Amino acid sequence: MKNEIYVHFHPDERAFVDRAEEWVERAANLHEMKKTDFLDPRQAEIVTMLVNRNQGVQLKLFGGYEGAERRRAIIAPDYRYLDDEPEGIALIEVSGDTKGHLELDHGDYLGALLGLGIKRDRVGDLHIHEEKCHCLVMEEIADYINIHLRQVHRVHVLTEILPLAQLQPAVSAMEEMNLSVASLRLDGIASDVHRISRTKIVDPIRAGRCRVNWRVEEDPSTPLAEGDVVSMQGLGRFKVLVVEGLTKKGRVRVKIGKFI
Repeated sequence: MKNEIYVHFHPDERAFVDRAEEWVERAANLHEMKKTDFLDPRQAEIVTMLVNRNQGVQLKLFGGYEGAERRRAIIAPDYRYLDDEPEGIALIEVSGDTKGHLELDHGDYLGALLGLGIKRDRVGDLHIHEEKCHCLVMEEIADYINIHLRQVHRVHVLTEILPLAQLQPAVSAMEEMNLSVASLRLDGIASDVHRISRTKIVDPIRAGRCRVNWRVEEDPSTPLAEGDVVSMQGLGRFKVLVVEGLTKKGRVRVKIGKFI
C-alpha cells in the first residue's frame, strides 16, 4: 500500500508523506483531529491528495489571510464542524529604524527568527514593508518572540503582538524580464534569469537544490509552463508569467518575474 502511494512523490518527500498519511488514518480510524504546523504549498498539496483518498476525512487550510502561501491544516473526521475551530495564528509586528542601514529583506527577518531557536515550520508568511515586517507565527511562540527578538541583521528592533485583522499584506516585488529562449527547458530559462552559464546551473539542479512549484526537480530538461514558480537554493525565486509565443527565428518569447 505504501509503495502505491510513494510512486507519486519524490523520495525526499517520503518522510512527510508518512507523517501526513498517519494524520489521515488517525482521523479516519480513531476520530482524532490534527492541527499541523505551517505547511509549504507542496506539503499542503500532498496532504490534500492523501485526504482526498479517504472519504471519511476532511481538510481545512488557513494561513491567516486570503492567498497565504504557507498555511496550517486541520485534518479531521468528516462529521466535525471546523468553522469555529481557532486557527492558532498570531501576528507580530517587527519594527526598527533602518535609515543608514541596508534594507532588511525576507532572509534577514527569517534568519533572526530561526536564530532564536524557532523551527521553520512554526513560521508562516512574512510581509516586508519599508521599516517593519508583519510576521505570521504559531500562537504558542508569539510571546517568546515578543520578548526575545531585539535584533534583525544589525538593526535593533521592537516587537508588538497585533490582532490578526491588522495584518498589512505586502505584494511581492518582481523584476520583470523578457527572454527569448530556444525552448522552455528549466536549465535554459534558469541560466538566463540568474545570468549563469547553463553548464553551471545544471549541477545544483541535479543535486536537488531546485524546486518547481515547491517540488524537488532534478531533471534540467524539464519543460516549464506559464505560472510555474522556480526556486534555486542560494539564487532566489522566479515565476514564469507569460509564454508569449514564437519569434520569426523559432525562439520562444517568455516573460519572467524575478522575486526581489
